[in-house]
Amino acid sequence: MKLSRRKFFTLAGASAAGTLLASPLEALYARQANGQPIFGTGYGALVPDPNGLLDLPPGFQYRTFSLTGELMTDGTLVPSNHDGMATFPGPRNTVILVRNHELGTGFTGSRTQGTRPYDPIARGGTTTLVVGANRQLIKHFVSLSGTIRNCAGGLTPWGSWITCEEDVTLPSATNGVTRPHGYNFEVPASATSPINPEPLVAMGRFNHEAVAVDPRTGIVYETEDRGDSLFYRFIPKERNNLKAGGTLQALKIVNQPRVNTSNSGFVRGQKLGVEWVTIPNPNPLDGDTVRLQGQELGAATFARGEGIWYGNGEFYFCCTSGGAAGAGQVWRYIPPTNRTLETLDLFVESTSRSELDAPDNIVVAPFGDLILCEDGGGENFLRGVTSNGEIYNFARNALNDSEFAGACFSPDGRTLFVNIQTPGITLAIWGPWTRA
Repeated sequence: MKLSRRKFFTLAGASAAGTLLASPLEALYARQANGQPIFGTGYGALVPDPNGLLDLPPGFQYRTFSLTGELMTDGTLVPSNHDGMATFPGPRNTVILVRNHELGTGFTGSRTQGTRPYDPIARGGTTTLVVGANRQLIKHFVSLSGTIRNCAGGLTPWGSWITCEEDVTLPSATNGVTRPHGYNFEVPASATSPINPEPLVAMGRFNHEAVAVDPRTGIVYETEDRGDSLFYRFIPKERNNLKAGGTLQALKIVNQPRVNTSNSGFVRGQKLGVEWVTIPNPNPLDGDTVRLQGQELGAATFARGEGIWYGNGEFYFCCTSGGAAGAGQVWRYIPPTNRTLETLDLFVESTSRSELDAPDNIVVAPFGDLILCEDGGGENFLRGVTSNGEIYNFARNALNDSEFAGACFSPDGRTLFVNIQTPGITLAIWGPWTRA
């Protein structure tokens, strides 16, 4: 996901279990459609930071740690390009953070320096941070290395982070790459040193973006960052054991084979019947063909699938450049249960870029607001969206024009963690979250 290509909501890494995502988004677009003002005051006007790093509302504080180039506990340097991230409860009231690093290939420049890299030339991977109850960093270390462009991913109900390669490079005589890329990797939150990287081959080799797990069934839903991407599901052979393999399928809309969902004129809220086609070869080693296999079988295409979020039995996923205006769509997939039919519907289609400047990662706060990470061309904000549909500025990057990424709340809901991708800074933010 390059900066200029991120256009709309990435629904990923919500740490507020059971919080309904629909309400704030739906209210926001209802206000817009009715001509009501959509900008609110939130927690108040941002106070300029005397340190020139992060402007916050009155009463809020921040702390920085694990900056690019710092010496980590394992003796290596903190890699750059901090990106997707999630929190997990640790022992003795600590918080464990697993953090992506969106880095490419080469033997020079910032890199994750694990002792067991998947591919020595690949500089991406993950680092794990342990933070105390006082929001002080206790330790940080490499937990996965040798992968390419670890951008987003997703939490699992069994306490791990699925980190996704947004890259499909294959080995060649000229690029120095030794192993195929384009896979998901699982990093247990409990890891205390670099894991042995094991690609989850059955989940597909494609330009991965994000994943979300249905806690009822163990099925994993996956997005793909391509202009003609598919929406996938992975049915594992063994629940909570992705390494055991499984079946990769792509979504097809009933009676509309190979439909382009970006410009087919679907009406918002129209319930569409769903079926699934099985990908014959989820691990092609001769090209980036997984989505082409699905298209041949009638799978629907989406305009650059990005993040995905699960809550209250529903999945919301973003198509960054979808819609007539190319400004983005959010789709809702409802899996089948004893009480609900399996359906897909267009939940939101943006018609203007004027309200939000390329929001990227998103988290649902414990108090119900959405917190959006901006990734625009100029100054970037953390924006909030209330249940009434009002947008407010929560934080401003006062340091540079880099994006915010990886926003996630601590398990107790008191601390918001977020990254400034460049130069690579992780921040803990806390304050009076409850508004009068």
